[in-house]
Amino acid sequence: MDKQELQQKIKAIQSKREVLVQLLAQPELGTLRIDVTQALEEMDDLLAEFAQVFPEVAN
Repeated sequence: MDKQELQQKIKAIQSKREVLVQLLAQPELGTLRIDVTQALEEMDDLLAEFAQVFPEVAN
């Protein structure tokens, strides 16, 4: 996997994060709110770790 491909995959993950944020704003989410919150936390951790390991690609 080259640098360009890696950047594209990370951008795809980042774009899906916004969907989770919008979903979290839904009042009728019920108990799924826990799962969405967990997914956001894990995604944020993944993106932070990626930025630490590959700072030149994360920017």
